[in-house]
Amino acid sequence: MIRSLRSAARRVQRRPRRVDLSHPARSPLGSAVVNCVVYRDGVRQLGDCTPDEAVRKIRRSGGFVWMGLYEPTQEEFAGITELFGLHPLAVEDSVHAHQRPKVERYDGTLFTVLKTVAYVTHERLTTTSEIVSTGEIMVFTGPDFVITVRHGGHSSLGPMREELEGRPDHLALGPMAVLHAIVDHVVDQYLDVTDSVQDDVDAVEIEVFSPTGTRGTDAGRIYQLKRELLELKRAVSPLVRPLQLLVERAYEPVDPEIRRYFRDVGDHLSKANEQINAFDELLNSILQANIAQVTVAQNEDMRKITAWAAIIAVPTLISGIYGMNFDHMPELHWLYGYPIVVAVMVTACLLIHRGFRRNGWL
Repeated sequence: MIRSLRSAARRVQRRPRRVDLSHPARSPLGSAVVNCVVYRDGVRQLGDCTPDEAVRKIRRSGGFVWMGLYEPTQEEFAGITELFGLHPLAVEDSVHAHQRPKVERYDGTLFTVLKTVAYVTHERLTTTSEIVSTGEIMVFTGPDFVITVRHGGHSSLGPMREELEGRPDHLALGPMAVLHAIVDHVVDQYLDVTDSVQDDVDAVEIEVFSPTGTRGTDAGRIYQLKRELLELKRAVSPLVRPLQLLVERAYEPVDPEIRRYFRDVGDHLSKANEQINAFDELLNSILQANIAQVTVAQNEDMRKITAWAAIIAVPTLISGIYGMNFDHMPELHWLYGYPIVVAVMVTACLLIHRGFRRNGWL
C-alpha cells in the first residue's frame, strides 16, 4: 500500500513522458542523415535538403541548419566534417561512441557528449534484471549549425524538435537554443528514470525491513540494483561539472540569455545526481541490514541446534555410563533401577528444555 501511494504521488509530480519515435531506418538524405532542416528567425523553412544545399542557404540568407545523424560511420561523416570544418578528434569520438559525458571547445565549435538513459520495465527485480538502458547523443554546435549524432535505440529527438519548433522566440536565439533543448530533454529523462528506479529501491527496502517479509532477502538482487544504479550514475554524475563550466565560462557561442536556461537545467541535473547518490547510500544500508539479518538468523539457528544438542546430551551421557557393561556397577540389579534412570533422563531433559525456552533459545 505504501509503495503504491508513493508511486502515485511521483507520477503526479513528474513531467509527462515524451513519446519515443526513434527507429533505425536510414533517410534518403544519406545513409546516416536522418534529417537536415534550415531555420531562419526561429521558423522552420519548408522541405528537407542535403547538407550542401543547407549550407548554401544559410550562407546566402542567414539562419542555421540542424542536421541529425544516426550511428554514422567514419566514411559517412567525412563529407560533413569537411563541409562544416569539424575537428577530427571530435568526429572520431562521435563515430565510435562510448564516450564520457563532456563539453569541449574546438575553435568556434562546441562538442557536447550526453549519455541518454531509459528505464527498462520488468515485473520483478531479479539477479539479472536490466533496469537502465543507455545510449549517447553527440552535439556539434557552431555559429550557424547544429549537428546531432545519436547512438542507441531510444531517446529520439523528434518529439523534442516538434516541441521546440512550437517556440519560435526561443529557437530564434540560434544553435545554442537547440543545444539547451537537447540537454534539457536528456536531463528530463534522468529525472523520469530516477523516479522509476525509486520504485525498485522502495520494493527492496520494504522486503528487507517488513516484519512479514521473507527472511534473508537475496543479496544478489540488491547487488544487481546497485549495478544498474551505477550505470545511471555514470551517465549523470560526469555531466554536472561540464554543465557548470558551460554556465560559468564565457564561451563565445553561448548567449547570456541561453546561459540562464542552462543554469535551470543544471539545477535539475543536480537534483537527479543527488537522488542517485541518495539511492546508492540507501542501498548500501539495505545491503548491510540484509547481511545482518542473515547473520542473526544463522545465530538463531545455531542456538536452537545447540539447545537441542544439550538436551540430547543428558540421556546420551547416562545411557553411555550404563552401557559400559561392567560386572560391578551400582543399581544394575535393582528392581526399579531402569524406570528410575528413565525418569531422571526425562526430568532432566524437561528442565533443560524449560530453561532454554525462558532464555529464548527455543
